[in-house]
Amino acid sequence: MALQKKIPLRKCVATGEMHPKKEMIRVVRSKEGEVSVDLTGKKSGRGAYVSKTEEAIAVARKKKVLENQLEVKIPEEIYDELIRVVLREQLK
Repeated sequence: MALQKKIPLRKCVATGEMHPKKEMIRVVRSKEGEVSVDLTGKKSGRGAYVSKTEEAIAVARKKKVLENQLEVKIPEEIYDELIRVVLREQLK
């Protein structure tokens, strides 16, 4: 009898949809207040997940959902890095 491995799901802060953790990008705020994109999903700090779509990132930027979730000002470079990650994934 083969056991099915449980796939961890995460909720996108921009769209509110649930997706497998592997299909999401984690943005993390460290205790020092630094914000970074966490591609490994293992950095310590408060994290928020965004879907790997340009639309979800645009919604997150427009509605400032990441700022609300992480309780810190998000630099534009973070959004640019998120878009680069999404475009890189689409090329694979």
